[in-house]
Amino acid sequence: MPEFLFNRKLYYNPVEFALDRIGGTWKMPILWRLKDKTMRYSELKKDIPRITDKMLSSQLKELEEEGFIHRKVYAVVPPKVEYSLTPRGKKAMPVVEQIRNYGIDLMKAFGVTHDPPLKKTKNGKACR
Repeated sequence: MPEFLFNRKLYYNPVEFALDRIGGTWKMPILWRLKDKTMRYSELKKDIPRITDKMLSSQLKELEEEGFIHRKVYAVVPPKVEYSLTPRGKKAMPVVEQIRNYGIDLMKAFGVTHDPPLKKTKNGKACR
């Protein structure tokens, strides 16, 4: 496939284009958590403990702008916001699941174990 421009960015193939939409550290984990249910911001934050508020907000905004998630705001005090998958987000789930399964297989092949999560010390460093 020939290279192409989208939003002033040059892409060399459709895989690069797709990964630019759902790739990175946090987008697939967010999509994965929304695959079966609607969640509020605080629920996502609690379920993905290592993500910062700024990163979660920016990733949710990008996924919404790209049409993968729907953001529903309720006119109540305090404001209530829920996130769910759109049809485009649901269509991406088999790809996310395949990548996840492949990652699990690679972890096994490389001898990676599921260690308990690292804890942060007061100075911000990680320890067990």
